[in-house]
Amino acid sequence: MAKAVQGDGVELARARYGLLAVVSSNLAIVVVAVIGVWRLDGDQSVAVAILTAAFTAVSTMTTAYLGIKAVSNTAKSIALDENRRRREAEAAVPAQGPGDVFQVS
Repeated sequence: MAKAVQGDGVELARARYGLLAVVSSNLAIVVVAVIGVWRLDGDQSVAVAILTAAFTAVSTMTTAYLGIKAVSNTAKSIALDENRRRREAEAAVPAQGPGDVFQVS
């Protein structure tokens, strides 16, 4: 039971710090894009290009994080389900001792 709690703590830390990394990266991209557009002094074609690139970077970063997180959660649930099935199968088969193999009548 202690391993399950420890594993959950590791997963929680990974989720928190992964989300923190994505959010901080997205904020950095937005700040750089806003500063870039502000410094252009009205050049709309370049501003559109900067904002498009920033939107693409933010959406790609967020989508990659969510995709990796979804696959990780799916793999974890499959592994846990497989372990549960294995334990149930082992519990269903009665253990045989050395005297149970050959019974003399």
